[in-house]
Amino acid sequence: MKVVSPGYLVENKIDINQQIMIDKLSMQGKTVVFVLIDTKAVGAIALGDIIREESKEAIKQLKQMGIKTIMLTGDNKQVAKWVADELDIDEYFAEVLPHKKSEKVKEVQSKGMTVAMIGDGVNDAPALAQANVGIAIGAGTDVAVETADIILVRSNPKDVVALVKFAKATYNKMVQNLIWATGYNIVAIPLAAGVLYSEGIVLSPALGAVLMSLSTIIVAINAKLLKLG
Repeated sequence: MKVVSPGYLVENKIDINQQIMIDKLSMQGKTVVFVLIDTKAVGAIALGDIIREESKEAIKQLKQMGIKTIMLTGDNKQVAKWVADELDIDEYFAEVLPHKKSEKVKEVQSKGMTVAMIGDGVNDAPALAQANVGIAIGAGTDVAVETADIILVRSNPKDVVALVKFAKATYNKMVQNLIWATGYNIVAIPLAAGVLYSEGIVLSPALGAVLMSLSTIIVAINAKLLKLG
């Protein structure tokens, strides 16, 4: 007894019955494999992916943040289309060979997009390296984990949303602190140099040191608020 793919049947010119039913299962996003006894097909098994609710919610939130979602898979087009429709993914690439995944990432980058690639397998490693940001699932292969820039400890798609939010919040804090530090120096340094001495405004070295310490404290407190946010 053997369990084989549809391609095996075609290569060996083995006929099957119930082709309409098999096509219907394929249209539902299921991968159909066949059971052979000797050289006769005696049965078929439909294998399907289970769409996790966390995945649907993650895709929804990413799209609300203005992020385009793309699926890269080696599955056939029917399965890929079904999954993409179920998750409301913007675009998908199906039947992509392992060594072609990095090329697909390059193709997306050539359109002027910044790409964050999420993967967990050995075949994903080149694409993770090619992406602007490689994100590996902690439970994935060692090669993927070592190649990625960021490693997610859990296999929860919603962690990607949290990661993006954290990155944006961190960037906003950096900008805020930069504006504060720059503005402070633009005002305080000329005063310390005596620019307004003729107006009777002088910033003494002692007061300047106090204000410099205060500026550092404000920046540190603002950065600390990131955790609360």
